[in-house]
Amino acid sequence: MEELMRRLDALQARATEGDKLISALRHRVDELEAREKHSKSQAATARRDVVAPTAGQKPSAIPVASTEPRMTAAVPPQAAAAPIPGLRPPEPMGSQFDGEGEDALRSDLPGLSLRIPGSQSEVRFYGFANVHGYHDFNGRNQSDAPTVQAIPLSGSPADIQGGDTGLSARFSRIGMDTRTATAWGTLETRLEGDFGGGTAASPNAVFRLRQAWGELGTEQFRVLAGWANSLWNEGVYETVNFSTNLNQSFVRQAQVRATATLAPGLTGHVSIEMPDTQYTSAAGVFTQISTPAGFGGLSPSFASVPDLLGRLEYRNDGLGLDLRGLLRDLTIRTAGTAAAPPAVERNTAGWGVAGSGRFPMRWLSPAFGPDELVGMAYYGQGIGRYFGGNTFGQDALSNIGLPGVVDPSLDALPTYGASAGYRRFWTPQLRSNFVYSYAWQQYPSYAQLFVPGSASATSLNSTMQQGIVNLIWSPFAELRGNSVGTGWLDVGLEYVYSHRDVYGGTAATAPVSTGSGTANRILGSATVRF
Repeated sequence: MEELMRRLDALQARATEGDKLISALRHRVDELEAREKHSKSQAATARRDVVAPTAGQKPSAIPVASTEPRMTAAVPPQAAAAPIPGLRPPEPMGSQFDGEGEDALRSDLPGLSLRIPGSQSEVRFYGFANVHGYHDFNGRNQSDAPTVQAIPLSGSPADIQGGDTGLSARFSRIGMDTRTATAWGTLETRLEGDFGGGTAASPNAVFRLRQAWGELGTEQFRVLAGWANSLWNEGVYETVNFSTNLNQSFVRQAQVRATATLAPGLTGHVSIEMPDTQYTSAAGVFTQISTPAGFGGLSPSFASVPDLLGRLEYRNDGLGLDLRGLLRDLTIRTAGTAAAPPAVERNTAGWGVAGSGRFPMRWLSPAFGPDELVGMAYYGQGIGRYFGGNTFGQDALSNIGLPGVVDPSLDALPTYGASAGYRRFWTPQLRSNFVYSYAWQQYPSYAQLFVPGSASATSLNSTMQQGIVNLIWSPFAELRGNSVGTGWLDVGLEYVYSHRDVYGGTAATAPVSTGSGTANRILGSATVRF
C-alpha cells in the first residue's frame, strides 16, 4: 500500500512539473507571437482594404490589444490579442514633421491601444508632454511661437528694449482615436487637443480643439468629414520649435474630403474646406469674424462658396513627391457695415499651386544612410491665409477708405516662395536639420498711401527670409532598414534666424521704426511621447 502511495505521489509530481513546463512554453509562444505582430504593425505603412476578401485572397490581420481572459494568469492579457480581419491601421498621428501641424517631431509610436471586448473596435490614446525655452538676441518678442511676419522692426520700442527669455509647455497634447470594422470599411474617428490657446504671456494655458473628425472607407476609397488638417498643409522640414515657420502651412478647419488610391504608391485627395476671406485696407486687417480696433459693427469680409483643394501624393522607397492646388472666392460686401463707400460688393478669385519633394540620399550612395534632401515651392494669388507664418489678413488688399476712392477694388495678393533643407543623421540617435526659406509678396501701388507707422503699413512684408539649424538627440531611436524610428524621447537645440523687409521701407514704418527687422533666437526643447 505504501509503495502504491509513493508511486501516486511521484506521478502527481511529474504531472505538476509537466503543467509548469506547458505553461512556460505557452507563455514563451505568446511572447514571440506578440513581438512578431508588433513588428509587423510598426512596419506597415500602407492602409489595408477593409472590404470582404474575394476568392483566393486572405483577409488582412492587424494586431490589436485584448482584454479577454488568458489561460495562464502570468501572461499579460494583451499578448493574446485577436486580430480584427480587414481593419486598417490607424490614421498616422502626424504628418512627417511638426510645428503646429501634427505630432511632435514625427512620432512613430503606436499609442496606448486596446480592443473593446465583444466588439470590432479599437481605441487608442496618444500624445506628448513638451517643454521648451527660448532666448531672443534682438528685439523683445514674447511669443513661444513667433512668425517671421511679426518680428520686431529695427528701431521699434521692442527692438530698443532688447530680447528676453521665456519658457513654455502649452503645446503639450493629448488625443484619442477609434477604429471600427464595418460593412463599408473602417470607421476611424479622432478627437485631439492641446493647451496652445491664448497667448504665451498668459499665466494659465487654454485648452483648444485641434482635430475632431470621422473617416469611413477602404484603402481604395474613403471619405472624411469634420475639423481636420487642410489638404494644403505641408511640414516639409523638421524643427524643434512649435512655430508655423516661413512657408509652412498648418491650417486646421472644417472640411469634407475624399481620398482614393489611384495606382501603386499614388494617392489622390479632393476636399471642400471652410472659406475665410481675409483682406487688408487702410483701416487694418479684416476677416469674416474679426475687424480691426476702432471699426464697429459687422465685417465687410464675406465668403460665397467653400475653398476647393486637390492633392496628389507619390511614395516609393523613401521618395516622396506632392503636388497640390486650391481655388477660392474672395468677396467684400460693405452694405450693413461701417465701411465706406456703402453698398459696394467686390470679389476676386484666389488660386495657388505648390509642389514638394523628399529625396533619399542613399539613392546616390549607401554612405549617406537615412539622410534626406527636401524642398518645396509655391506660387499663387489670394492664398495668404494658408501660410500663417508669412502673412495675416493678406489674401487680398483693398483701397477702400483711401482719400478720393469712389470705386474701390479688391486685389488678390500675388505671392511665391521656396524652402530647401537637408536632414543629416550623424548617428541613428543624433540628427541635424539645415533649412533656408524665402518668400515674396507683390503689393499694389496704392498700399504706399496707408498711414506710415500704422498696423496696415508695417504688416506689408515684401520679402522674408529664414534660416534654421538644429541638433536633436533621440536616445531610444533605432535604425529600421532604410529609416530611423525616433522612439519616445526627443531633446533638441535650435538656432533660428529671421528677417523681413517692409513694402515701402522706412517711409512706410516711420516714425515707429526702420523698414526692416531681424531676429536671432536660440531655443531648447524636450518632448516625451506616449
